Amino acid sequence: MGVACGLTASLALLALPHTADRAGVPVAAPGTGEGVQVTARNGEDARSAETCKDAEASLTPSGADGPSVVKIKQRGKLVVGVDQSSYNWGFRTPPTVTRLPDGSAKETPGELQGFDIDLAKAIAKDILGDENAVIFRTIPTNQRIAALESGKVDLVVRTMTINCKRIQQVAFSTAYFQAGQQVLAPKSSPITGYDSSLSGKRICTAEGSTAYEALEEKSFGAVYKDVGDDTKDDPDLLTVPNQLDCLARLQMGEVDAVVTDNALAAGQAAQDPAVELKGRPFTTEYYGVAAKLGNDDLVRRVNQVLVRYRQGPWQKAYDTWLKADLPGIPGPPAPKYKENER
Repeated sequence: MGVACGLTASLALLALPHTADRAGVPVAAPGTGEGVQVTARNGEDARSAETCKDAEASLTPSGADGPSVVKIKQRGKLVVGVDQSSYNWGFRTPPTVTRLPDGSAKETPGELQGFDIDLAKAIAKDILGDENAVIFRTIPTNQRIAALESGKVDLVVRTMTINCKRIQQVAFSTAYFQAGQQVLAPKSSPITGYDSSLSGKRICTAEGSTAYEALEEKSFGAVYKDVGDDTKDDPDLLTVPNQLDCLARLQMGEVDAVVTDNALAAGQAAQDPAVELKGRPFTTEYYGVAAKLGNDDLVRRVNQVLVRYRQGPWQKAYDTWLKADLPGIPGPPAPKYKENER
């Protein structure tokens, strides 16, 4: 398997043998998998998770300008945390080189594109009247929450799963995409999915991801923790900052498989025809736009954008970025709102 040197717009989209289950979640090659419920670890988060009944329920939509929205308008830019290494979701196109009359070359940086990027631009257009009035800040998976808490970004639009643990840390919009955790491995691998075939295998996940939490819940004997995790001596071999790092580890033979959202795994499989999704998705997860806790007016504004986005722009973005590798998804998830907000 050749090591991917970067994400380019010219990468061929390779259709995978997916079907859709009754929930509309794409599934891939035959295999067995067992479901797992990802919960919070301990302490207050665990107690909150136990009482969490509907993590996907968000605030009712509103176009009103509250303090968070006013601050963005005064600044004139919406600052959004995104990925730049998830093919079809948030990725950077290659730079272009222009030859000048004097013979010198001018390099223009590539642009950020993808499903999440389109959604971020739609939010910027609604708030500021211009889809380009947005500052994209690329952040690793394990820094999404910290970037919101510190005020580095206004929103995170980065394939971020809504769950009971995270709603104690950030405020989510209604869900804009349904996905599920799945195993990615070489086609020649004996691994068949999220099952006993993982025993003794080296599994790569992104730090701070729900995939890592799933393996903590049930690993089937897989090796998925680095010696020195979360310390200065962390080698970032099995647990890595970004999902694309896992694909590179897999291609170099440093790990045996990757566990990640099937929506992301499909993009990785499109980059390398030697790997494929194994088994079925073993969780049902929903992506949401994340804001800092307490910025309710911004969450309501995003939900207002999503009401319109589901009526046409969502399908256009899906057809453009995801349909070739994740076929069979009938549409966006229906929004859920908090009962006391109705």
